Amino acid sequence: MENTVLASSANSTPKAEVLAIGSELTNGQCLDTNSPWLSRKLAEIGITVRWHTIIGDDLDDNLQAFRIAAERADLVVSTGGLGPTQDDLTREALSRVAKAPLELHEPSLAAIEQMFAQRGRVMPEANRVQAYCPRGGVMLPNEHGTAPGIWLETPQTVFVALPGPPREMQPMWEQEVVPRLRQRFGQTGVTIHRRINTFGWGESMVEEKVRDLTRRGHVPEVGITAHDAVVSLRIIGRGPDAEAAWKQIEPIEKLIRDRLGPIVFGVDDEDLHDVVARMLHERGLTIATAESLTGGLVAQMLSRVPGVSENLRGGVVAYTNEVKRDWLGVPQELLDRYGAVSEQVAEAMAVGCRQRFGTDLAVSTTGLAGPGGGTPEKPVGLVYAAVAWEGGVRSSHFLWGTERTQIQGRAARMALNLARLHLSSRLP
Repeated sequence: MENTVLASSANSTPKAEVLAIGSELTNGQCLDTNSPWLSRKLAEIGITVRWHTIIGDDLDDNLQAFRIAAERADLVVSTGGLGPTQDDLTREALSRVAKAPLELHEPSLAAIEQMFAQRGRVMPEANRVQAYCPRGGVMLPNEHGTAPGIWLETPQTVFVALPGPPREMQPMWEQEVVPRLRQRFGQTGVTIHRRINTFGWGESMVEEKVRDLTRRGHVPEVGITAHDAVVSLRIIGRGPDAEAAWKQIEPIEKLIRDRLGPIVFGVDDEDLHDVVARMLHERGLTIATAESLTGGLVAQMLSRVPGVSENLRGGVVAYTNEVKRDWLGVPQELLDRYGAVSEQVAEAMAVGCRQRFGTDLAVSTTGLAGPGGGTPEKPVGLVYAAVAWEGGVRSSHFLWGTERTQIQGRAARMALNLARLHLSSRLP
């Protein structure tokens, strides 16, 4: 979560390492979403995450990872490995690293048995292992599953072991871990993160405009990142309180906005679909989508926004020329003369879509997502998008890489950005 107030320890910022445990993570079957979430949450209370480590279900590997983490971090937070099966090794690894034998925690055992009873089942004997805790540790109750968490302090390191499923891990973090961390590490001072999001220029072009701000040692610190054609500038303000931190950020944010102008579309976690949905709502306008290569992605992105049903009327996936012609009214002459991947067809799709749905605006996409089908004149990655309104239509085109899903995602944002620019009266 961006725009976050962070607290620092009185002497120095505690260093943390996050361990994500599970062979499903190391073999690529699942993505590790817990570590980024925990990093953001730790930052909110002034604890800096310096390392992320992913470990499979192997005891020796777990022991090595925990020992390395304990040598370099003040706080080690792990997720996963607290289940009842033989490949759940976190309890044993913690016990060995801390040299604290495992002991049965009767209240945890009773809570696990009660959870099974509430479901009309008898607890399997295998689940008994989940009630064991290293001596000196504290069991963290789990209201959403059978695996309690573990809080364990050694002279050098605080260990926090959490269950892997986010629906169990996240409530436990907020209810059980955060209060203990605040008490253990204390807090003074404030850091605020602010992210300025842009679309339309490449990373190097954006940085050229703000190079003096991103240099090392600049106060406040300004960094630049790019993801799926969105280039973001992150401003980090620090001070004794929130007011002082914001005073660092505000003039730099204004300077960035002045230099980058209309390519700035939002802040913090806002994406283009959030901004477009909000602008439509504020203006009381409706929109529809006509999509070829994006296959409904533009409509799907808009539909993520709660309340957008007041503004999003519908959409057409016009993958074939027949659908473009028969549903959207694209003249066959345009298809024959210019081809489906052309500004003429993109604009005709948007115009026809607006008429078909009776909306204030319509956006369209067409292009070549590959991997085949490209020509020297129209290579894979060539994308056209258009926006139509009463009395007008405008299109844009770009060449986006060669990876199919990347091309589709960027084309969808390109269409949304055209709608945003129109709603902002900033179309060139």
